[in-house]
Amino acid sequence: MRKPLVAGNWKMFGSSAPNQLLLEGLASQAAQFSGVACAVCVPFPYLWQAGSALSESGIAWGAQNVSEWAEGAYTGEVSVSMLADLGCSYVIVGHSERRNLFGEGDELVGAKAKAVLAQQMTPIVCVGESLEEREAGVTQAVVSRQLDAVIAEIGMAGLDRSVVAYEPVWAIGTGKTATPDEAQEVHAFLRGSVSAREVEVGDRLTMLYGGSVKAANAQALFGMSDIDGGLIGGASLKLDEFVAICKAAIA
Repeated sequence: MRKPLVAGNWKMFGSSAPNQLLLEGLASQAAQFSGVACAVCVPFPYLWQAGSALSESGIAWGAQNVSEWAEGAYTGEVSVSMLADLGCSYVIVGHSERRNLFGEGDELVGAKAKAVLAQQMTPIVCVGESLEEREAGVTQAVVSRQLDAVIAEIGMAGLDRSVVAYEPVWAIGTGKTATPDEAQEVHAFLRGSVSAREVEVGDRLTMLYGGSVKAANAQALFGMSDIDGGLIGGASLKLDEFVAICKAAIA
């Protein structure tokens, strides 16, 4: 049985004092999360703080991006070995904001996922379509292309050690949310596509939904058969909301 996962994505928010309150609050309530894996993916400068606050809690921490290069003269980049050195368990790759704002293409996302796996961390591979693509009826083609590019880099064995997050671009930070049935339809398609290659990998693959998930809709979304938890944006910065979302995912 797949263990649910709820991962918070703080994006480019936070400062030391409120971070500490949030992290300590999460750590103090971690005992309530048996049956679900929880993690927070924080900005690079706060990874040390997250690790210090969460190290004894059972809540994992991770990064929102990483360089595809192992090391070298790449000013401003952060390598996978640096993230591993800070105790990260997860790294988000291919988030739509990285794809759309910073021009990260499918092949680069695959290269980053491969680098993360090489350091024994888990990539959270994001896929999702824009509103225009959904209205054009090409959602399945888009998410297939995005996931196939990653599989080309990491293979099915690598996918078996990864997490996939479906995040419809039109529902990220907009207040709009795919209905549980809409989200389930894409998750089922993705799982079916993976199972067509290797059924055992498809059965084991943890798939998250992201896109304006909050306490009020989490239970309905997580109740779908192919949705194993969520990649949570703004709600992960609010202690009570994030705790409620984690509880909603408990198996």
